[in-house]
Amino acid sequence: MNTPFQDSRPRALSVSELNHQAKHLLETSFMQVWVEGEMSGFSRPSSGHWYFSLKDRKCQVRCAMFKGFNQRIREIPRDGDQIRIRGKVTLYENRGDFQIIVEHLEPAGLGALQQAFEELKRKLAEEGLFEVSRKKPLPTAPRHIGVVTSPTGAAIHDILTVLARRCPAIPVTLYPTAVQGKPATADIVRAIEQAQAHGVADVLIIGRGGGSLEDLWCFNEEAVARAIADCRIPTVSAVGHEVDVTIADLVADLRAPTPSAAAEKVSPDQREWVRQVDEKYSRLTHGVRRALQRMQTQTGHLAARLRDPRRQLMDRAQRLDELDVRLGQALQQALQQRMVRAGHLVQRLRTQSPRRQLDHHHDLLARLQDKLQTGIRRRLDRHHDRLSHTGQTLQLVSPLATLGRGYAIARRQSDGLILRDAADVSPGDAINTRLGRGVITATVISVNSADE
Repeated sequence: MNTPFQDSRPRALSVSELNHQAKHLLETSFMQVWVEGEMSGFSRPSSGHWYFSLKDRKCQVRCAMFKGFNQRIREIPRDGDQIRIRGKVTLYENRGDFQIIVEHLEPAGLGALQQAFEELKRKLAEEGLFEVSRKKPLPTAPRHIGVVTSPTGAAIHDILTVLARRCPAIPVTLYPTAVQGKPATADIVRAIEQAQAHGVADVLIIGRGGGSLEDLWCFNEEAVARAIADCRIPTVSAVGHEVDVTIADLVADLRAPTPSAAAEKVSPDQREWVRQVDEKYSRLTHGVRRALQRMQTQTGHLAARLRDPRRQLMDRAQRLDELDVRLGQALQQALQQRMVRAGHLVQRLRTQSPRRQLDHHHDLLARLQDKLQTGIRRRLDRHHDRLSHTGQTLQLVSPLATLGRGYAIARRQSDGLILRDAADVSPGDAINTRLGRGVITATVISVNSADE
């Protein structure tokens, strides 16, 4: 049976003990983990460490990547990036926060080519090569179209087919180039420079048919991107299929989803031209007819509204007389109001005249001076009476009065000691004796210490 002072409950852990045990359990259960998710809440304090959260649709986990590990990361991640991390699961004991100490970080799901694509894309974007403000407008009716592509690929066939259908009168010049493999990069740059040197094309289509990321990679090279950006001719990029996006698409003045679409964007449709001309002719004819009818109707209305100018002058003169009378009345009323207000102000000024205030204060000052003089006299009389009384009191207790009644004060001449006992002097000592009037200097002949 438990005594009243014995606690039967199990021992409770302190918060520190609990967190320490949880940290040990996590670190021993998870030696190293790979985790993938979206970066959120990224921060870089002055210490150089990185702190962020990794989240998916349902959950998130805190992460810390210390300076010694994050210095190896070439591209600093940002919020919203999908990343993969490798690290150790642990617990930050001070706050009890479950977290991962990150030792390695990389983009999630990106191969080497895709990562290179993103890095170049970010670099050129920071330089402003994708800005809309720098893109050149395409001519609405080009006189000559240039095409940079392979002479044997499907792209040139699709482009020529569309141009022949839409507007066969526009001449087309092919600037042949390889569109796949390592040599293709320099080949494309050379073809673009050749088109500019030729100087006949006023719009340039650059592209090829579809393929894998590796097949299209020459259009993701920095040299090709800069050649397109520096091209003086307006450019249309048509690389791959609609889902394929390359650096060339982003740098070009216009991106077309396919080579056929590029041919449609740069060429006018001659049948559409005929239809537009017919439509505009019809609209113009109807517009002219409606304008003539409207002008005839307006002319009739204006003729009906036209009045004799003399009548308008008389109306204006009458209106002017009316305004003149109203102005005189308004001035007279305003003058009367000002006069009434001025009278009120004069009355207030008289009531609050400075002379009246000065007279009042002068009388008040005179009364205060009388009271001050009376108070001074009374206080002087009280002090005079008190001084007389004090003098009389002092006279009663004055030692001089005592001396006047026959008493004397004897002092030893050598040190001025007041003599109260005969033993204080010896025969031959000189003494000074103070009487009621004057001082006697004498020499002691004998001393008798006995009381008489």
